[in-house]
Amino acid sequence: MIRFLSVIALIFASFSALAAIDTYEFTSEEQRARFYYLSSELRCPKCQNQNIADSNAPIANDLRREIYRMLQEGRSNEEVVDFMVDRYGEFVRYRPALTAQTAVLWFAPAVFLIAGLLVLVVMLRRRQKVFKTAGEEHLSPEEQQRLKALLEKKPRND
Repeated sequence: MIRFLSVIALIFASFSALAAIDTYEFTSEEQRARFYYLSSELRCPKCQNQNIADSNAPIANDLRREIYRMLQEGRSNEEVVDFMVDRYGEFVRYRPALTAQTAVLWFAPAVFLIAGLLVLVVMLRRRQKVFKTAGEEHLSPEEQQRLKALLEKKPRND
């Protein structure tokens, strides 16, 4: 039984050996750093919430290979990103460029925060106004004078 379980464990362990690991040889450390920077800045079109460096999707593997090829050709980071944006759209960037189409992504959180604060201020002022006038409406003039006298009276320190 132990032999059977160890064979099963070895079979499952061998599946991890089948996982593809990208190995690229770079001409310089600067080129390696650029590769890792670009692959961490670009979003996987399939996974959507992972960058292509962390994704195991086949398309992410293709994009990493494409970045490597373009870096070997001597292209700049901007050229690589522009190529990916032209091919996959602005979505492929984690931080989209500020354009008319992406302005909502950049400014909507601030607009909603300011609008929420304004609504809160208006609600609090209305509530304060209602409480301030509510007490005066229900008291007769004599009761209002008595309340005023009580409020003005200083408490004794015993």
